Amino acid sequence: MTRTPEQTELAEITRALLSKHADSEASRRAVATDLAYDAEVWSLLCEQIGVAALVVPEEYDGVGATLVESQVVLEELGYALAPAPLLATTLAVAALRLWGTEAQRTKWLPRVAAGEVVTVAWPDLAGGLVLDGPSASGIFAVGEAELTLVDQPCVVAPTMDQLLRLGSLCGMDESAPAQSQVQVLTAIARSLIAGLQVGIAQRGLDMTVDYAKQRHQFGRPIGSFQAIKHRLADCLVLVESARSAAWSAAQVAADVLDGGVPQSALVRPAAVASSYCSEALSAVAAETIQLHGGIAITWEHDAHVIFKAAHSLGQLAGAPHVVRAALA
Repeated sequence: MTRTPEQTELAEITRALLSKHADSEASRRAVATDLAYDAEVWSLLCEQIGVAALVVPEEYDGVGATLVESQVVLEELGYALAPAPLLATTLAVAALRLWGTEAQRTKWLPRVAAGEVVTVAWPDLAGGLVLDGPSASGIFAVGEAELTLVDQPCVVAPTMDQLLRLGSLCGMDESAPAQSQVQVLTAIARSLIAGLQVGIAQRGLDMTVDYAKQRHQFGRPIGSFQAIKHRLADCLVLVESARSAAWSAAQVAADVLDGGVPQSALVRPAAVASSYCSEALSAVAAETIQLHGGIAITWEHDAHVIFKAAHSLGQLAGAPHVVRAALA
């Protein structure tokens, strides 16, 4: 994969902002709030970088970028272990662009571009749970013919992953959406989640490499032992391979959203990216815990955040073995 200079700059300025305003302590304070993310950091991301407006077309006050750029930012959010509603809002924008009415797009897309949190519900996501539902000002449901605005309360659903806030709708209409729409929205979600997983895996690998240089046993850094080198090298291969799979899926997702290819073209690359990135992150998270030792299971260390995220994101849009079985 090769990023354009603009995509590289987007990644750099996002990482710089997050390193300044969304360190580990700030993120831990944020997840304890009702929003479960730092509203000030989200506002800075929207105002200074325009992350919420990336895939909103220019005629609706957006940036007019693609889902590739959204995945670039999601990877940086994953690397920073910073909770933010970007995944939810990007999926909502995709649904509005693909199936929303002109009236819905005119009303909601400029609000999303300005940083308002809007989300979408569909049955394939975490068994019908809603990303950032409790804090969203609007929740759309994928219906049989079009998107509908949900008028039911959304309550917090317990989750062990502090990077995700899920909600459960009370009394939602059970009318079944068109299977093709569900399949496409799930594929877009998988391509975006893959970027988030790559960022978290890269953070875990970097943390572990740094620790292996600092931790001494038998008078030398543990990173100098061949067995440790091999395990870290295996993690690097997993991360880079996962990044390529995620990037490939994002490219197709961008083409689908722009109408350049049939919507069904995304299903397979998104499934490949989802299953591979989920397993890669799980493997890296396990090595992060193992090679850090006892400190990794303390609340003060970030290793447990990576471990929890690996398990939750790996189930969010379908467990890897289930995703692969569906392709057979």
